[in-house]
Amino acid sequence: MSRNPDAFSFSYRGCDILYGRGRIGDLGEILEAHGLERALVVCGSNVGANEALMDPITEGLGDRLAGVFDETTPAKRLGTACDVVDRIRGLEADVLVGVGGGSSLDIARQASVLAADGRTRADLEAAAREGTISGLEAAEPPIPTVVVPTTFAGADVSAGGSLVVLSAEESPNGQPITVSGESMPIADVADPEAFATSPRSALAGSAMNGFDKGIENLYARDGHPFSDAASIHGLEFLRTSLPRLSEADPAALDRAVAGILLVQYERRASIIHAFGHAFARRYPVQQGDVHAVMAPHVLRYVLREVPAVRWKLAAAFGVGTDGDPTDAVVAELTRVRDALDVPRNAGDLEGADRADIPALAEFTMNDWMMPQAPAALEPTAGELEAVLEEAW
Repeated sequence: MSRNPDAFSFSYRGCDILYGRGRIGDLGEILEAHGLERALVVCGSNVGANEALMDPITEGLGDRLAGVFDETTPAKRLGTACDVVDRIRGLEADVLVGVGGGSSLDIARQASVLAADGRTRADLEAAAREGTISGLEAAEPPIPTVVVPTTFAGADVSAGGSLVVLSAEESPNGQPITVSGESMPIADVADPEAFATSPRSALAGSAMNGFDKGIENLYARDGHPFSDAASIHGLEFLRTSLPRLSEADPAALDRAVAGILLVQYERRASIIHAFGHAFARRYPVQQGDVHAVMAPHVLRYVLREVPAVRWKLAAAFGVGTDGDPTDAVVAELTRVRDALDVPRNAGDLEGADRADIPALAEFTMNDWMMPQAPAALEPTAGELEAVLEEAW
């Protein structure tokens, strides 16, 4: 077993990755190094009311804190990002600090591009109804963002995210219409003390989402040895720490935070995430819960159809590589999943209806992440329906 790192820093695609306990206290110095003076913190209401988290952030930012926007929600609506843009302009903020789970980090990044894009909410909604909507594009450099993750969703080391412009009920095609832009954060402050302030239920709910990023890296179409190495190492950290989170073990938490950073290196999510998107289009479900349900069944399907990736998954899950390791790999994944307080069957997901299996399979087939599936995998709708049947 690899030793827990105490702290580390590295640069990735223009983002400074800063890991270690107490790193929140460096927020003021981080902004000073970039010549930034007025920070708007972007978070949800629960995070905004969490004094154990917000007090250190306020202290870390010091007189660089211009204000707090604590109105993000899991829905990631365009209107919320527009409200952030209004606050940016009202406060003359020159940097956004996204704090919390994936929704808040995505809203902060997308608001930064939206502010530079120039189109209004009405412009984007009209384009969506006309079928002419395009991605957000900054006519000028977006306002910088810094992210402070507090869950294991693995949304911090990313330039992306999406905003719902029209809900399914509002859109002309009956499906949600989204828009997104690209804005890599200038810094990712991964402080285990910030994660420790999150409810254990929130950590468990996000854990499978992040865990599956490492799994999918190992069979992604265009993976490479460096991303494989980071994912294998990160998955070792995660599979040995996530089952211990309920014990309030600081060492396990530190190890899990380090692991979630490692599996995000050059991440290439594909089929598990595509299933997650399909469920989210129809039901009010969290991605982590869908991943918990689908991951064992998808992994068995992939390993059965693509034997060439078995050795990498076996190495990541610490099982032998003699013979076919599929059963042992899936069993180890299931052990980690079952140690978390997450759903185990598709029927346990809110609103999920077995009659929707054909529609879910179709959505998955057409999801934008499916092209990252292994080159040797040629899924059919029938095969994906069979995976869903197993998950039910």
